[in-house]
Amino acid sequence: MSYATSLYLTGAEIGLSLAGLVFLLVAAWGGPRSARMLTSLTVTALIVAAIFSAQLFEQATGEVAGRAFGDLYRAGAFGSFAKILIYLAAAAVLVVTPSFFEQRGAYRGEYPVLMLFNAVGMGMMVSATDLMTLYIGLEMSSIASYVLASFLRNDDRSAEAGLKYFVLGALASGIILYGVSLVYGFTGTTNYEGVRAAFAADFATGALFGVVFVLAGLAFKVSAVPFHMWTPDVYEGAPTPVTAFFASAPKVAAMGMLVRMAMDPFAGEVDSWRQIVIFAALASIVVGALGAIGQQNLKRLLAYSSINNVGFILIGLAAATPSGISGVMTYLAIYAAMVVGSFTALLMLRDPEGNNLETFADISGLSTRRPALAWSLLALMFSLAGIPPLFGFWGKFVVFQAAVQADLVALAAIGIAASVIGAFYYIKFIKVMFFDEPVREVEATSPMSHWVVLAICVAIISPLGYLLTIPLGEWTAQAAASFVAAM
Repeated sequence: MSYATSLYLTGAEIGLSLAGLVFLLVAAWGGPRSARMLTSLTVTALIVAAIFSAQLFEQATGEVAGRAFGDLYRAGAFGSFAKILIYLAAAAVLVVTPSFFEQRGAYRGEYPVLMLFNAVGMGMMVSATDLMTLYIGLEMSSIASYVLASFLRNDDRSAEAGLKYFVLGALASGIILYGVSLVYGFTGTTNYEGVRAAFAADFATGALFGVVFVLAGLAFKVSAVPFHMWTPDVYEGAPTPVTAFFASAPKVAAMGMLVRMAMDPFAGEVDSWRQIVIFAALASIVVGALGAIGQQNLKRLLAYSSINNVGFILIGLAAATPSGISGVMTYLAIYAAMVVGSFTALLMLRDPEGNNLETFADISGLSTRRPALAWSLLALMFSLAGIPPLFGFWGKFVVFQAAVQADLVALAAIGIAASVIGAFYYIKFIKVMFFDEPVREVEATSPMSHWVVLAICVAIISPLGYLLTIPLGEWTAQAAASFVAAM
């Protein structure tokens, strides 16, 4: 394949990288005054990258779909679909970000640039077909994330969150790198197809340890139990827009990376890793549900909700079938809308002095003061709980259906039963907002940009979202077809 074709296939990453370099110079020269302009330009760049990825998705079955730079990177339906979700989620979070930092006098042009480079790394992660490419993308995304978590330099909580994320993230990266070295040592290659072929010929015990180490490191990135310990602290301490970003785009990227690793290089050893995934799925569902029950901080509660939802997503991966992978991608698409909407609503909760409200006591009686916001939160929480007819129900339905079709009936049954536990703390939102007496004053207005993002997210997760089931099913099925040959 020619370099021209390789450059075209990686056009989204190259375009975002060049834009990031230019924007970095503008931020250095323009200072804080350029932050708003750079945010708008970054949102535009991310939307253009999403459109370009959608074009590649449409051509994924044609001649243009292929392997770039000697099969280090592969353009296909799976990677393109994941990148569309990543870029749109990052753009949505950026739209609601400026007012939060400007209130604190801390918004700088470097923030959208960090988001841009983070998106480049995430795009590489989901399209990588070589362990080295994967690790480069992973580190590019992670380094930008560490800085974002500690972006409020004068806030002790933000600094603590950044430090915790850096230390534990570095540990996870080391675990992945050690696993990669073991896989390379026993296969003699870092290419996904080469690894799969070598494992088919001889799957030694040392190679199994390599697979376990790689999957363990990736489990940290998706915050699956027992590698979830960083999530509540980082979500609570990081600035709320950063938390919204961590819960959406990087979650999609990390899960896409995990799916590609499991269903491409490790596809021939499903029986070796399925039990690990099943344990992580059930443990994440239970720990996420029980851990959230006693939380009073809303961001910390949504962190446990994230762990809980990762468990449901992993059920689709445990099925290890095209319908299971399709279910995973469907759930991720719906979950991204739900979590962006939820954190946008939290950003709109401010007292008259402009301070963000983050506890259950702060939202008591919210329906009497901000009814539109309260009803939006009700829809989002019910959708996260998987209560029909909201679209969040469909995400759970497709992964449970895939598990049943793969003869994992017990796993699906336990997942369904455990989901009832999680409904408790989602319903607590409704009880506090609609039935408790108001305790604190809430700002009466919110920026129009927040309302636009919230309205779009609520529309997607409402019953109107079911209009997307047919096209979404077709897109995710096409994305899952990328792994049919490997399976």
